[in-house]
Amino acid sequence: MRILGFILIGAGLLALVFGGFSYTRKRDTVEFGPLKASVQQRERVSLPPVLGAAAVIAGVALIVITSRRKN
Repeated sequence: MRILGFILIGAGLLALVFGGFSYTRKRDTVEFGPLKASVQQRERVSLPPVLGAAAVIAGVALIVITSRRKN
């Protein structure tokens, strides 16, 4: 559970710093016999800051809860 907490903290901090992620999608647009034309589109997925903050808070809570159970 502690590992999951650290992963949530890291993912939440990345979401807060970068605000999302982008990727490139390749689409085949025209295919005429042996000729083929394709287009690469860059798309962005935005993550709200509330989601990043919630992930950080959940990660800290997991770490605190698991450390209290051991004591």
